[in-house]
Amino acid sequence: MPASQYVQLLRERIGSSYLLLPGVTAVIRDDDRFLLARQRDSGRWSLIGGGIEPGEDPRVALLREVREELGVGSDVIRIIGAYGGAALENVYPNGDQVGYVTVAYLCSLHTSSFLLDEDEVLETRWATLAELTELDRHEWIDQVLTDAAR
Repeated sequence: MPASQYVQLLRERIGSSYLLLPGVTAVIRDDDRFLLARQRDSGRWSLIGGGIEPGEDPRVALLREVREELGVGSDVIRIIGAYGGAALENVYPNGDQVGYVTVAYLCSLHTSSFLLDEDEVLETRWATLAELTELDRHEWIDQVLTDAAR
């Protein structure tokens, strides 16, 4: 997905320098399985989520991201935790350096039928924590899902 207008404006000022960005992550659980999404930009498995826009409440951002990526409504159940650090840092192919701090929320979906945003999500699947280790994934989600399983 292209950078938000806000990030584009910041990039005009700072170029490719390191930018710390706030985000939200949706953890959607069905018994011992978690919903994963394979991202178009990296081809790797991760969780649904994205950036918080200026002035946007994090819960509203989360509901927006779920609707954008899965095409369904959702409800926030509770906060799982906040995550950041080296595991959430990245350098994009264009040289832009970023670090994310994300708040992960346990969520429920209004329906199990998805209308994927194919610009962002290639496919979805349900996986247990044990199956997670077999997938090419963003490793930071391991801690989020372990925390959610408690």
